[in-house]
Amino acid sequence: MQTIVFIGSNKSGTSREALNISTSMGYYTVLLTNRREFIKQKDEFPEVHRIVFIENLKNKEEIFSIIKDLEEDRKQICAVISFIDPFVSFAARISEEVGLFQMSTDALAIMEEKTRFRDHLQTLPVSPKFTIFQGEKSIQQCIEENHSYLPLVLKSPVSNGSKDVLLVETITEFNEGLDYLNKKFPSIPVLIEEYLIGTQYLIEVIVKDRQISIVAIIEQEVLNGDRFIITGYSYPAVVENETLVELQIAVASIIQALELENGTCHLEMRLIDGKWKLIEINPRMSGGAMNRIIQEATGINLVKETLKLFLGQEPFLEATKRTHVYAKFLTINSRGRLIKVTGKTRALNYDGVKEVYVKPRKGAILTKPYSLGDRYAYVIAAADTPEHAKDIAVAASKEIKFYLEPL
Repeated sequence: MQTIVFIGSNKSGTSREALNISTSMGYYTVLLTNRREFIKQKDEFPEVHRIVFIENLKNKEEIFSIIKDLEEDRKQICAVISFIDPFVSFAARISEEVGLFQMSTDALAIMEEKTRFRDHLQTLPVSPKFTIFQGEKSIQQCIEENHSYLPLVLKSPVSNGSKDVLLVETITEFNEGLDYLNKKFPSIPVLIEEYLIGTQYLIEVIVKDRQISIVAIIEQEVLNGDRFIITGYSYPAVVENETLVELQIAVASIIQALELENGTCHLEMRLIDGKWKLIEINPRMSGGAMNRIIQEATGINLVKETLKLFLGQEPFLEATKRTHVYAKFLTINSRGRLIKVTGKTRALNYDGVKEVYVKPRKGAILTKPYSLGDRYAYVIAAADTPEHAKDIAVAASKEIKFYLEPL
């Protein structure tokens, strides 16, 4: 039976949708996970035919052993895929070694680590000013050399979902931020970037045989604060034609510099005084509700088309409909244990609302947002204008209430 092996998955979002779509496409779906609770909760994964626990998801020998066992069980391995950081390039290398469709493994690996892609792309006009604190100098020396450029953004090179990404505006914050990241990741450098003020956009890209397809351009709304939490997504982004052409040129320059011939990625870019600057790039499509946002707006199921790419097939990326979609994500301002959530049904009853999702279960510990994982619900709405879609989503989201027991 034709089989797809997935390395890692979240309980929801893009990676979970990939499991469902794999099975709906007729494939025997295998999930390799390092999350013990998934094994205990395997009944909650009805779309997965086999779940296998692996302590270390980068244990190549163990994964090859599992693949061999599957083949001996008359399973034909068609793809080994991951939608999860930091296993994307690793899965691609496994695919390469077992003779499956060849992805651009080196390019994917560069994108997985922030200092690596910054170094690789530093000569491009899209690159912001940056430096890397290696720990060879003292924190004080680093601050003395860079404090005149404040405000700055500090990042752990291995962070994702806005984890360990800090805006520092004063020397005190700079010192505290460097100290925090240095202690949390003692053997890992800190990326220090200029802080760029401008509208932020997310760009979804698929590349097949060097042909670059910009599938979606989404305007993002960032929560005020120092953690860069995205709370709103508007698709399609409203961009002037000349600016759009410049964006296409900028994206092509990045893809070509990375030598990405086959693969997917999403970029976060800001428009600064008419010039595009690269904030982030990741070697996979965006997580969370991104697939549903794009599908509601265009009819394109980007997860399915991504799977087809990894299977060596031709993705179909032509829109079958065009509408405006807005996704509103919810955070909270305090910490506590979740007692209950109300308002989901009322939110769903708003005209134009396509989906309402609440992530945490009763008893979960909730907190104010430190990463994208601390967004606890979302509402997706569609309408004939971007303003109307946003109005619907925001109004419906106000129906959702979290009741917490303070800790």
